[in-house]
Amino acid sequence: MFEMTPSSGSALPGARWELFRAFSEPLRLRLLALVAEEELTIGELAELLAVAQPNASRHVAQLEAVGLIAVRKQGTRTLARLVDGVSLDAVVADALRSGRGLCVEDGSFGRIAAVVAARDASVRDYFASAAATSLDAPPAELASYVAALAQLLPRRKLAIDVGTGDGGFLDVLAPAFERVVAIDRSPAQITRTAERVRVRGYTNVDVRASEIEDLAADASIGHHRLLGTADAVFAVRLLHHAPRPAELLRAVVSLAQPATKTSEGGAVVVLDYARHEDERMRGQADLWLGFEPAELKRMARTAGLEKATVIPVPSPFRGPDAHLPWVALVGRRKISS
Repeated sequence: MFEMTPSSGSALPGARWELFRAFSEPLRLRLLALVAEEELTIGELAELLAVAQPNASRHVAQLEAVGLIAVRKQGTRTLARLVDGVSLDAVVADALRSGRGLCVEDGSFGRIAAVVAARDASVRDYFASAAATSLDAPPAELASYVAALAQLLPRRKLAIDVGTGDGGFLDVLAPAFERVVAIDRSPAQITRTAERVRVRGYTNVDVRASEIEDLAADASIGHHRLLGTADAVFAVRLLHHAPRPAELLRAVVSLAQPATKTSEGGAVVVLDYARHEDERMRGQADLWLGFEPAELKRMARTAGLEKATVIPVPSPFRGPDAHLPWVALVGRRKISS
């Protein structure tokens, strides 16, 4: 193990001289600073550093070997991020400062946002042009079943369906909650949702087009303030389309009521894919091939959730993702700091 210096607070695998050797190359300092700012694919790093992908991959491997970078696979893509806690080491902290300075100087820091936005472009295009799906009526008894089960919920004044898509989940939420707000950024999907609401005759559903992050910023839709008001917030098959899933989850959590000294916070329920290897799903604008339970729990903690659990749930009986494993992340919003 690396010897811990009095000011470091962390230990790294290997010998100290290997760490100094890793920092002898300015490109690796820049790379380290970039992955400290954002988890990036090898291709994205190559673009930001203006080097060939094999070259970027080689430098990532060198930094991974000395315990500074964590690498994970997402199908055919490899992503890299700074290992948690290594910046507490005094030498690493100094290297990060130097790398940030180089990245500011060459403009690569400023280009990170554009690289992440490029992830989002394919998602927007897919949902703007997605073929209309069937609005087959749900089972005739569904509303009755859901309304009866809803009596078990302690708080059901307001539910928010974030990324509602064509509104399929409204067939469950509308009978269960006094009021439901369905949100999606895609005009095409909002049109489908509005049609579903009209056909079903839901009078307690408010459908709005909005960026999720904008809701967290201005916190209102029409005359109804949303930030921190929901008894329950749902995000179904949303995170795997997000360029920055952790940031999106924070925005989702901000819509739930915060806990108080006398009451629990609003519930947040995320339904998404467990980790899988089916690259074909990228054809449906999937940026991420599902998530590991530990990854979801880490994002939940950062987003301000407590009592977070991740459980496997049944996948659909039909559809293009029926073969994939599904998981649910469930937690409650903490007391606001």
